[in-house]
Amino acid sequence: MSAVFPACGSAVHAEWTKLRTLASTWWLLLAAVALTIAVGAAVGAAFQCQRFACAPAQTGADPAKISLAGVYLGQVIVALLAVLAVGGEYATGMIRVTLTAMPRRLILLAAKAAVVLGWALAAGVAAVLGSVLAGRLILPGRGLSAANGYALLSLGSGPDLRAACGSVLYLALIALLAFGIATAVRDAAVAIGVVLGLLYLFPIVAAVIPDHVLARHLEQIAPMNAGLYIQATVGVKSLPLTPWQGLGVLAAWAFGALALGALVLRFRDA
Repeated sequence: MSAVFPACGSAVHAEWTKLRTLASTWWLLLAAVALTIAVGAAVGAAFQCQRFACAPAQTGADPAKISLAGVYLGQVIVALLAVLAVGGEYATGMIRVTLTAMPRRLILLAAKAAVVLGWALAAGVAAVLGSVLAGRLILPGRGLSAANGYALLSLGSGPDLRAACGSVLYLALIALLAFGIATAVRDAAVAIGVVLGLLYLFPIVAAVIPDHVLARHLEQIAPMNAGLYIQATVGVKSLPLTPWQGLGVLAAWAFGALALGALVLRFRDA
């Protein structure tokens, strides 16, 4: 046991150095933050309520969710970063060198996951803070103002804080989901395809199924649908799951993918 902790520290340091020294890591992080903020700001700027029909009961608008709409696309960049953290090594064959230097495979996997999680959290915090600031500046001018009965978007508000912090956790869990899948399939292109399929096909299928009960169940188990319930601050009682239950569904997907990746890494040759 005494040898485990030094090994973990060395593995984390090595994985941190590898990702930190890749130019693509910084570009992907910048892209994730910029895209999330830009899309959220664009959605906020595009919102406009009808004159004399801007009351909350009339629009049903959710300022927090509008401001954080960029997470729908920003998650793709975060997933790509996570996939490349392991898929890139399999593509180049460098994974053999890594496993030679660190033969304890589960420790290696934990170190890689910890570093990916750290990067995803950093990107998520920057992206969400920027999105909230953009929404706070833009939305009052689009009719979602105090004069029309809306509270100014603020992290001092419990629901808004939950939506913001939950969005950061959402992006972190998406990174772990993508990382686990990439470890299991060992191919970056296939992994990103599987991740995008899980995220975006569920909502499409749920939307076209005529059986409303089945569609509701699909929404409850869909990783993106369920996970993004955490952003809702309006109409929460009408959601198929509570916000934290929805995030729990995404967490189950993420840890399931990590467990699958750990099994494949442990029992298959590189």
